[in-house]
Amino acid sequence: MGFLVFLHGKNIIKKMKDLVELECQRWASKGINIKYEIRDNRNGYKAGALKEGMKHSYVKHCDFVVIFDADFQPEPDFLWRTIPFLVHNPELALVQARWKFVNADECLMTRMQEMSLDYHFTVEQEVGSSTYAFFGFNGTAGVWRIAALNGAGGWKDRTTVEDMDLAVRASLKGWKFLYLGSLKVKNELPSTLRAYRYQQHRWSCGPANLFRKMVMEIIRNKKVSSWKKVHVIYSFFVVRKLVAHIVTFIFYCVVLPATVLVPEVEVPKWGAVYIPSIITILNAVGTPRSLHLLVFWILFENVMSLHRTKATFIGLLEAGRVNEWIVTEKLGDALKAKATNKTPRKSRFTFGERLHFLELCVGAYLFFCGCYDVVFGKNHYFIYLYAQAIAFFIMGFGYVGTIVPNS
Repeated sequence: MGFLVFLHGKNIIKKMKDLVELECQRWASKGINIKYEIRDNRNGYKAGALKEGMKHSYVKHCDFVVIFDADFQPEPDFLWRTIPFLVHNPELALVQARWKFVNADECLMTRMQEMSLDYHFTVEQEVGSSTYAFFGFNGTAGVWRIAALNGAGGWKDRTTVEDMDLAVRASLKGWKFLYLGSLKVKNELPSTLRAYRYQQHRWSCGPANLFRKMVMEIIRNKKVSSWKKVHVIYSFFVVRKLVAHIVTFIFYCVVLPATVLVPEVEVPKWGAVYIPSIITILNAVGTPRSLHLLVFWILFENVMSLHRTKATFIGLLEAGRVNEWIVTEKLGDALKAKATNKTPRKSRFTFGERLHFLELCVGAYLFFCGCYDVVFGKNHYFIYLYAQAIAFFIMGFGYVGTIVPNS
């Protein structure tokens, strides 16, 4: 039995590459069969790097491949806790570990991300693993059976979500997945708004584009049950990857405010307040320590739903930025320490990076609706409208997350 460990280098600078090479040499001197490989181009981005890695001659002697992004820090017993599942269950293609965020307390934006991702792992991944043995591979902190990977067609760079692409194709071949919520791997959340927006564009655009490319392939597949097809198409793609973003934005940021201007249209309280409140509380169960931040999380997610909705339509329509891949910048403790030791300087205000026109427009619309409700309304929607408008203005002007001074 053999296995490979891929450290994906999208965030690796030259100094870190040298450190990784030295570490590999240190283990090699102890008789460990370890290889250090790099490539001189970025063709295909992450999928291209993984595809290139799988071409090496020694891969044919390995049974499993372990994948970590550069900012992930697995514990020494990671392989001991994952490989046995694959060895003793020949139907298993993937073992996925949970992410643990080392910088969740860095700022309010990272706390909001922690709430959303904790729900994803606690509910979505856990339920998918236990009911259908299928969930979306998270792209890192996972172990793949190489036979399953190759049998599914290997890594493809046709979308920006090569991890999800591979997971869906492997599932259609009949392979099963296992999520280990008890095994946590430390990693870092993007703490600047610019980095987070790029990440969310990729995470929203990619699945929508993949759905467009694969929906008929899923329907025509004869190796999996009809129920699993329904789960993958309806629950995994349509509800979670498409409708969730669009409905959130359209309902809370367009329709509900519009009812203030058109009093003949009335949304019942159970639809406007009670059901959304229950859904929100259930979404927060994964992070009990942040329950007091629920209101901020709602406002933050509503603002981000605009960005995600735009990315979803880009993916569905295969518009200009459909294959845009921009590295998710992670600041790291060393860079933060360096930044704090420098003489504080004013951050350079650039319209392209700090000013977000669509968010400001929606904020102005919500503020106008709030003012109209104060004068003519009866439902006191202005409380929500003003709060949501302020959230749009704050994020529209880029004043959220960690702001790193320019050198």
